[in-house]
Amino acid sequence: MDGQVLEKIYQENLEERIISYIAEKYEITYEKAMAVYYGSKLADKIYTGNEDIQYLDHKVLVQLMEEIEPGIFE
Repeated sequence: MDGQVLEKIYQENLEERIISYIAEKYEITYEKAMAVYYGSKLADKIYTGNEDIQYLDHKVLVQLMEEIEPGIFE
């Protein structure tokens, strides 16, 4: 397995943890949490590997979403 494959697997697992945490924290459905996450600026940054943000803890990343995009969870 090469580094790109491992990075993709890590990214998918991170996204799953973020979405699950959003659903749990905001008491919304998993589908709604997916829509919120994939509609966020954070999702783009993680996808592109921008600023190595993808290596932060999923709870810290959700907190960043709250700060950067207030109202996204409403």
